[in-house]
Amino acid sequence: METNRNFANIGRKTDVPTQNMHHFMSNSPWSGEVLVGKVRADVAAQDEFQSGNMLLLDESADDKSGTHTVGSGRQYNGRRGKVDNCIVGVFLSCVDASCQYHTWIDGELFLVEDWFSDAWAERRRQAGVADDREFQTKLELGWQMIQRVHTEGFPFEAIACDSHYGRSAWLRDQMAAAGLEYYADVPADTKVYLQPPVIGIPQNKRGKKAQKRRVLSPRAVRVDSLRHDPDMIWHAITLRPSERGMLQADFARCRVWTVRDDHTVVEEWLLIRRDGKRHTYTFSNASLDTPLVTMAQRKSARYFIERSNQDTKTELGWDEFQAIKLRAWEHQLALTILASWFVTETRLDWSHRFERDPKLLVHYEVKVLPALSMANVRAMLTAAMPLPQLSPEEATYLVVKHLDNRTRSRKSRLRSGSGP
Repeated sequence: METNRNFANIGRKTDVPTQNMHHFMSNSPWSGEVLVGKVRADVAAQDEFQSGNMLLLDESADDKSGTHTVGSGRQYNGRRGKVDNCIVGVFLSCVDASCQYHTWIDGELFLVEDWFSDAWAERRRQAGVADDREFQTKLELGWQMIQRVHTEGFPFEAIACDSHYGRSAWLRDQMAAAGLEYYADVPADTKVYLQPPVIGIPQNKRGKKAQKRRVLSPRAVRVDSLRHDPDMIWHAITLRPSERGMLQADFARCRVWTVRDDHTVVEEWLLIRRDGKRHTYTFSNASLDTPLVTMAQRKSARYFIERSNQDTKTELGWDEFQAIKLRAWEHQLALTILASWFVTETRLDWSHRFERDPKLLVHYEVKVLPALSMANVRAMLTAAMPLPQLSPEEATYLVVKHLDNRTRSRKSRLRSGSGP
């Protein structure tokens, strides 16, 4: 199916009664969490994912016109770049060391604080939100998933995230305390110190005596000012093959210090990536002996969760979710992760079974041939496992059955007095 991949249409295409499909997704007690855990175990068992993997943390929003869908509300929609009515999921993806294979491996639905107010109690009940569930920020949901994957022993070398998560000193400290290497993007106006800051109470010669500790020296600087620093040494680094050839960018790094709210001083790497006039800034706790090329490649792997987010929507219909209950969202997540891994595993299987003809490199005059995309694999699977083509009689039967179900449903509502 290319569009309109909702429960009712999937039921019609597969000859599953709509009410059965709704029950399976919204009410059936099978555990989406257990299924996702089994997928992660299968990913970890593949040779390509034994070492060198990166965990990638990000969120993704989907537009909603009403407020009945679980998690819907006015909140920041990254796709639109503004506050809008939508639902937001926080997702964890994994990409292998070669950056050829990537897939979602976990997700959590973010519920805005309104969902936990007394005024929304009935809406929580209808959506099946547990009474003991408490509000969690996106940062807390992200850290919860990282902990879950780490506790399971899923193999990964480091974690990368965008500036919404990277600017959080709390999240970076959590990862550092757990011994996890991170590459956390930060906004251009983030302040840092180029020398260990001195913390103390200023000794004012005039006026009221200061009571609170603060940074006495040196002065803080914005990270974007450092790209002009003449002491910065830039290196052109080849990152990976891309559709336009070998992807390259310029990188520079230096040691910086940041100060927490409790005046704890933390030393980190500041990694700067330059693509023409565009610059991005990343904090990392990588060891001092980590090569710059390794840091550059790990930081740049974050692109692949954006690719995973896009694939699940365009190819797997993730953004066409239409349901009220939290369990339906969790089931949809589990089946989407399963489908994404099925396609990725198919690509892996084919790469083992079918060698590429090196003559094609000469024919196309390229250094690297493009890899199969999720769209490519889905197109071939559609041909191998096509949806049934209905005869006129079968189509008529399904239409009559649909009308019969609607009539019975309307009759039931009229009897109960709930109206149309």
